Amino acid sequence: MTDTDCLFCKIVAGEIPADVVASTDRALAFRDIDPKAPVHVLVVPREHHRDVAALAASDPQLLADVVALGQQVASDLDEGEFRLIFNTGARSGQSVFHTHGHVLAGTRLGWTPA
Repeated sequence: MTDTDCLFCKIVAGEIPADVVASTDRALAFRDIDPKAPVHVLVVPREHHRDVAALAASDPQLLADVVALGQQVASDLDEGEFRLIFNTGARSGQSVFHTHGHVLAGTRLGWTPA
């Protein structure tokens, strides 16, 4: 399932270039174009799902595959300690409505509540 207007569907299809760091048959990981940490990689399912809640409801195994690829990326690019963030909805900061996890690593990550 794809959305022809979706930025991440176009990246998965190879229509838009990305700095891909890892992939599986079900998920793709690529560097964020506006990194917030030394390692900032987006991990997306190859199938289009609007957000992580929709993905969890329709295909929990695919969500597990996305998380596993995030862990692999953190291990490959850093020491395996990482933060994995899924934003759900515009008010939470989701700007591309295709499920994606932000893998952040490579530095001590602080926490500042909004």
